[in-house]
Parts: sequence; C-alpha cells; structure tokens
Amino acid sequence: MVLTRNTFVRGLGAIYLIAFLSLEWQVTGLLGADGLRPAADFLARAREALGGIDPLRLPTVFWLDASDAWLRGGCWLGAALALLVIGGMLPLASLLGCWILYLSYVGIGAPFLSYQWDALLLETGFLGILWAPASARLASPRATEPTRAIRWLLWWLVFRLMFFSGWVKLASGDPTWWDLSALEYHYETQPLPTWTAWYAHQLPSWFQRLSVFGTFVIELVVPFGILLGRRGRAVVFVAFLGLQAFIGATGNYGFFNLLSALLCVPLLDDDQILAVVPAALRRRTQRSSRPAGRLRSGLDPIVVFTLLAATVPASIAQLTGIRAPYDLVAPAVRALQPFHLTSRYGLFAVMTTNRPEVVIEGSDDGVTWTAYSFRWKPGPLDRRPTFVEPDMPRLDWQMWFDALYIERALRTGQRAQRVITPSVVAKLREGSTSIGPLLGANPFPEAPPRYLRWQLYDYEFTDASERATTGNWWTRQRMIAD
Repeated sequence: MVLTRNTFVRGLGAIYLIAFLSLEWQVTGLLGADGLRPAADFLARAREALGGIDPLRLPTVFWLDASDAWLRGGCWLGAALALLVIGGMLPLASLLGCWILYLSYVGIGAPFLSYQWDALLLETGFLGILWAPASARLASPRATEPTRAIRWLLWWLVFRLMFFSGWVKLASGDPTWWDLSALEYHYETQPLPTWTAWYAHQLPSWFQRLSVFGTFVIELVVPFGILLGRRGRAVVFVAFLGLQAFIGATGNYGFFNLLSALLCVPLLDDDQILAVVPAALRRRTQRSSRPAGRLRSGLDPIVVFTLLAATVPASIAQLTGIRAPYDLVAPAVRALQPFHLTSRYGLFAVMTTNRPEVVIEGSDDGVTWTAYSFRWKPGPLDRRPTFVEPDMPRLDWQMWFDALYIERALRTGQRAQRVITPSVVAKLREGSTSIGPLLGANPFPEAPPRYLRWQLYDYEFTDASERATTGNWWTRQRMIAD
C-alpha cells in the first residue's frame, strides 16, 4: 500500500494547492475589512456570543488577526505547505498545517466556504494526516507502512459520498429523479454551466434518461463492489472516475470532482497502480517501509472507533429515518462538528427545473440602465459559458443560490434569508474596489452610478436553431425588479 498511500498524499497536496490559490484572489473581496462578509466583524460578534475566544467551538487561527494581510498570507502559507506535500517533504506536518489553515477559513467563511466540497476536503484531509508517515520524506525507506485501518476509513468515506449522493435523490421524492428526466433540466440550471453543457442539453430525451439511470447504477449499486476484493474495487474505481470525469466535463464544480476522484485512489493497491506507471519510473516508486510504531498502532483503533461511532448511526438515520442510534452519539457528534471530521453528502437532492438569475444594473439618469457583468455566471445572452474549474469563483456560485432564495421568497411570500445581493449592491453604491476582482468589467469605471437596481430573470438555453439565428447561448424573460 506504500505507493497507493504516497499517490494519495501527493494528490491531496495538489487539491490543497488548488484550494488555497483559488481562495487567495478572492479572500479580501469576500472576507476582508471592506469585503462582503468581513471576517473581523464576524469574529467580534462570535467573541461576544461565545464569551471570549473559544477555539473548540470556533477553531480558527484568525482569532489572532483577521486583517487582509493575514487572510491573504494564510492562503500563501497554505499553498507553500501544499507544495511541500506534493514534493513529499514533511508530509504529516505539512498536511496538518494545510488542514488547520483550511479549517480556519471555513470557520469564518460562511456562506462562501460552506459547500460540501469544503467539508469533504476537511474530512479527507484529516484522514490524510492519519495516513501520512511522520518521516521527513514521503518516499523515505524509513517511512512507516501505511495502516489498513485508515485505508478502510477512506473506503467508507468514498462509499458514503457516492451512495448517499444517489440515495438523497430518491429519498427526496423529487419526480424528475424518479421518472429519470432530471438531466433534461440539469445542464442549464446547474450553478455555472459550461459550453459543453449547452450541447449536452440538446441531446435527446432517451439519452438523458439513460444517463440518469446509469448515474443511479454507479451511485447506488457500484459502491458495494468495494466489498468484492481487489478486482471489484478496481471496477468501482473505473466507474467512479468515469462519473466524475463526465460531471467535470459539463459543469464547474471547483476542485470537487478532482477530490472525489482522489478518494478513489485508495481503492487500488500498489500493483494496480504500478501497472499504469511508466517502466522508467517503477524502480523509483518502489520503496521499503517499516511497520507502524506503537503510538500509531494504538491510535488507529481509537480513531476508527470514534469516526465509525459518529458516521454509522448518522448513515443509518439518513437511510432509514431511525434516529435512536444517532441520538445516543449526537452530543459527541455536535462537539466534533466545528472540526468537520464527518459530514453528510449528497448534491442535487431536488433538481432545479428553472434558472432564475439576479442581474444588477446601474444608471446615471434613471432611464438608461447598464448591467454589471459577473465573471462566469450567466449574464450577456451571447456570452459563451466557459470553463473555470478547478478554480472556484465563490461569489458567482453564491449568486446562484441568491436567485433561488429570492425566487422562493417571491413564491411563498416569506422573507429571503442568507442572500448577499444587498451587500453586493451596497458595495457597488459605495464605489468599493474590494469586490472588483470578483466581478467582470466595471461599466462605471469613473464613479459609481447614481442609481442601482437588481432584476430577476428566468434564463434558458437557446435551442440549436435560435443559436444559429441569433448567436445567443441564452434566452431570458424578466420576472421581477427591485
């Protein structure tokens, strides 16, 4: 398992590098002193609510300083530590540093760092720390043998990730999943579509339904192949990897697909990985290892028991609705929750069947209005949807949620919660430069406009004939204006 472990650890370093570099260019606009959700203000409120600094209920290094310099410096430090992991230097210590820093950003970063892949990175990162050797070099002959117990926990994590991604779709009762029509809506309603999604949306209904059926097979049936030995796990690896490649080819989900693919690596053994390694590299990749020391051998059972005690009852409750086993461990789970050692997973439990979009406009005379263009979310009808992954533009993503929240509020008559559109409008009204990097070109470069408003539109992909005629990728209808 040495090569398997080393491949996984280096890959985890690469995911951390992507995550920190992606956050660096956004962090001051999102969480800085002049950002949309200033971290310093959040920590001040938290300190008052918690009765002081409480690293157990809010674990973050930014209790010390949440200035813009520290927020950006933490990203660069995280990227440097990630490079050490990739290079195989001080793997355990470097992974621990990456995990602490990323946990620190998640603790202060709501709603922008509250996505499932942020939780998944922290859970995976914690297991990576436990699996990494304490040696100075990852490939050192003195590195200890990777323990099977942590590998089993990684199998359990990838099983939960995939199986419950399928289960929540059926458990929600959403008719589009049950009648296999969900993909007839998904490509145009997902948060950040790509140009390939436009083409996928044009595919015939029978193909879309067949694809949904195949997705259910991969998510609900294939995971049990993990129990069928090394060949069964190899089949699971190929199926999971194929699904992640297809999702990544038609949508922008940051590093989520790469992280999900990385979680499949522990399904393979060294011989299976060596089978695809060029012959010239094989001698360099085969290293002897020492058995795990007494400390790690004694620690592993405790970790395995703790994580299984937290995740198995939660999984039973999610699967059956029987909460009794989970209620017994709920206090301990809540105590661990701030550290994101375990989480529930399952995207798109209910398929969105239309695409509301918030469009922010400015005007100097109240007659002629010009729209602000976000960098990647749909806006101009003739702008081709682009690939941005593995980068994660968190404001663009959050604006997708905003539109859904606002539409639901209009439909139900309730107040929209957790929306950031008012904060974006306020920053534009102030002429703030902090969110400039998060948006596209500023249509009012000299001074902020006299008037600002937002409108809600319903966006749809054009069909092939309309695009051939107009050159537009999108068509839209106005729903409401502020």
